[in-house]
Amino acid sequence: MEVNLVNVMSREIILKSVLEELKPFYEIIIVDCMPSLGMLTINALAACDSVLIPATPQYLSAKGLELLLKTIMRVKKRINPGIEIDGILITMFNERIRLSKEILALINDAYGKHIRIFESKIPVSVKVGEATLNYKSIVEYDPDGKVATAYKSFAKEYDGI
Repeated sequence: MEVNLVNVMSREIILKSVLEELKPFYEIIIVDCMPSLGMLTINALAACDSVLIPATPQYLSAKGLELLLKTIMRVKKRINPGIEIDGILITMFNERIRLSKEILALINDAYGKHIRIFESKIPVSVKVGEATLNYKSIVEYDPDGKVATAYKSFAKEYDGI
């Protein structure tokens, strides 16, 4: 799709025009993006009202978060002035690993004053991979497990925005 958008006029707003036609039929439309800052992500940012940013507590993820936030600010300035950041959700968190705690502290220090960092943290678990392998969501596959429980907790926290 990225290659097909190269020569398209107004390529940054293609997704927005498609979603505008669907809005009357849906209360919420969720667009899940790959961890890339390509044209598809720009299209998603141009089309959305708000952004939920998942981030893993790893160094490269934290650096990518910085680039994503700069991209969101550019899109807000030039294409979609109404875009808001709902917050950052920490995923694949392992509370027993010092690096996870250190990167979380760095994210909190760098962005916590300006962007909501959700209290809920999604833990790392092999069950997520097993769920994917079985074509199920983690809530279907392991409803009482730590990851499903964390997502349910996050859903309640997010709903309070």
